[in-house]
Amino acid sequence: MPGKLGLPEILLILAVALLIFGPSKLADLGKGLGEGIRNFKSAVKDGEEGREKKS
Repeated sequence: MPGKLGLPEILLILAVALLIFGPSKLADLGKGLGEGIRNFKSAVKDGEEGREKKS
C-alpha cells in the first residue's frame, strides 16, 4: 500500500538522520520537537477554554 511506512522504512529513516545529524544533534532535535508539540497542545487547550468562557 503506497504511503504506508513500516518498521523497516522507519528504521532506515532514523539511521540516515543519525548519520546526517549525529547523536547529540538528533537528541536536541527530538527535545525541541517534543517541546513544540507540548506548547501547541497547551495553546489549543487554552484556546478551547477561552472560547467556552465567552459562550
